[in-house]
Amino acid sequence: MSVQRNYEREFVRTFFTSPTAIKEGDDSAKMLRRAASLRGMQAPDVWIPDNEDATAPNMRAEGARNIVEVVAEHGADFPGEIHPRIEWHRDRPTTRLNGFEYMREIADPENGAVEHIDGFVIPEVGDIDDWKKADEAFQLVEAEHGLEAGSLSMSVIVESGEAEIALNRIRDEMGKPSNTLERMFMLVDGEVDYTKDMRAMTPTGELPEWPELRHNTSKGASAAGLVAVDGPYDNIRDVEGYKQRMEDNRAKGMTGIWSLTPGQVEVANTAPLPPVTGTWLLDVDGEEVELVADGDTQVYDGDDLSLEATGDGYVLTVGGDEHHLDEDELREQLLDMTSYVPSMDDIVDSMEEFEAAKESGMGAIAMTQAATLVIDGVEVSLEKDRMWDEATYQAAQTPITLFQDVYEHRPDQHEELAERYGADVVERATQVGS
Repeated sequence: MSVQRNYEREFVRTFFTSPTAIKEGDDSAKMLRRAASLRGMQAPDVWIPDNEDATAPNMRAEGARNIVEVVAEHGADFPGEIHPRIEWHRDRPTTRLNGFEYMREIADPENGAVEHIDGFVIPEVGDIDDWKKADEAFQLVEAEHGLEAGSLSMSVIVESGEAEIALNRIRDEMGKPSNTLERMFMLVDGEVDYTKDMRAMTPTGELPEWPELRHNTSKGASAAGLVAVDGPYDNIRDVEGYKQRMEDNRAKGMTGIWSLTPGQVEVANTAPLPPVTGTWLLDVDGEEVELVADGDTQVYDGDDLSLEATGDGYVLTVGGDEHHLDEDELREQLLDMTSYVPSMDDIVDSMEEFEAAKESGMGAIAMTQAATLVIDGVEVSLEKDRMWDEATYQAAQTPITLFQDVYEHRPDQHEELAERYGADVVERATQVGS
């Protein structure tokens, strides 16, 4: 039995925060206005007008007013969801009261913004009882303003050991008569405050990687039908590091990531999408090297691997170690060292082929991957078969489901997606698996 999801979006790629008020020039809301104007791949799936850490405490009252003004004016045209982040703290009643009052102001229908607001983000939550306190604040705001019960979603930022433990309880607590926690939407990691709460230290002072937290958040989201989002990657110039963080996260089932700039938004919006072209990889002494496509061949262009044809076989040298192999042994060795990253077209082709086979009564089929490798001018033809059954099909479907979710909810990106993949591939990708 699959977990029930209470929101249409199954995937959130980008969680983009903007300060709500800044002391610079005449317009304290200019960062909000700039964010509200983003479109296409630079516009996030979820925009967070951040009336907490990104905004100075003495500017937050003005920040709440700015949210109302900007969202009322531009919210209808913004292509993503809008979830303001308010003040909250598990140990500070006065902070919780501030957040509650800001939420009341922002959600007041007379101010004209709430019809464009999808929910609120609650930081610094504690144990599950604190999550219920936040939920009650939502209930009070909805009741006061005559909003439909549960119409405002709640997302939390996991920034403490207490909140991490609560991840294991959220599924059991959702839907109890004493709360409306089914309004939960996103679970977001906040590694900076989490590091402080855990009293963690590193020699350089940099944040720990916290793979356990990311795994636990993804697991909690999966169990409760929610969306998992990783915290900010604050080295905004390290694009490759940002991409690697997202790749590691996707292997844990966490697609979304915090974005601090429109540039990061664009990277995070495109990175989870299936590749445009397929890529062959070669494992060379523990490091995956991307082969260079040259016509119908895949060429290794490096110095850590060499191949020489001899009179009675081949000499394959890897990291200084020589392997004397006959043709079959060489082929087996290289098959073990190679892997293939399929393109969008490849995935759609394979899914369509399996669907056709299943329709004809076959429960499993073999899919063949073939390539001709060139190492030091020596060509070696490789071919490997992979059995596809229903489980393989469903696993391959995840990136397509992501694409379909994006295509449905982000029509402002349709043109860029067609340019990226081609209109025919996009059309097939929207239909396969449905």
